[in-house]
Amino acid sequence: MITAVLAGLVAGYGIAIPVGAVAAYLITLGAAHGFPTAAAGGLGAATVDALYALVAVVLGAALAPLIMTVATPLRWLSALVLVGVAVWMIMAGLRPDVDGGQPPDAPSPRRAFTTVFLITLVNPATVVYFAALVGGSTVGFDRVPEATAFVVAAGAASASWQLVLAGAGAGLSRVLTGQVARRWTGVVGALAVLTLAGWTLLAA
Repeated sequence: MITAVLAGLVAGYGIAIPVGAVAAYLITLGAAHGFPTAAAGGLGAATVDALYALVAVVLGAALAPLIMTVATPLRWLSALVLVGVAVWMIMAGLRPDVDGGQPPDAPSPRRAFTTVFLITLVNPATVVYFAALVGGSTVGFDRVPEATAFVVAAGAASASWQLVLAGAGAGLSRVLTGQVARRWTGVVGALAVLTLAGWTLLAA
């Protein structure tokens, strides 16, 4: 059981820590809209990581070759979603603030959760990573308690890192105050997401 938990923690941090579209978007959310919104987005990413960990445990290494056969369409889909998110971030950042200090279409925590959930869901590297990890591991997950421990630990590890990113963005918001700063934060975050979309296409 302890081995399964440790394997899950390593898997969760291994997929969550590398810088990507989710990290850039969460930091931008935190800087522009505060910790609660960014934290909801982070939990969206962690939910997908936990779901993919579950799929990987159930299907194992047999899933990786199947995903690789559709890897190129998945990368194009991922890139299109990232471009859409980047365009929305730019448009939201350039709109004038309302009296409360937030742009009129500031994302709610629920929308942030859904958006980040979808961004993470269409990332083909996530499920391939978990499938390869479980398939090549010496840890046996044929028992339900061990498999459950692995999935829960992976999701918890991912969630803890996403919350760190949300907190970092929220901390940045204390330095970047005012309408102009929020606009530049959104634009810079959008450019980072566009860059990652281009990188995704080049990998296709």
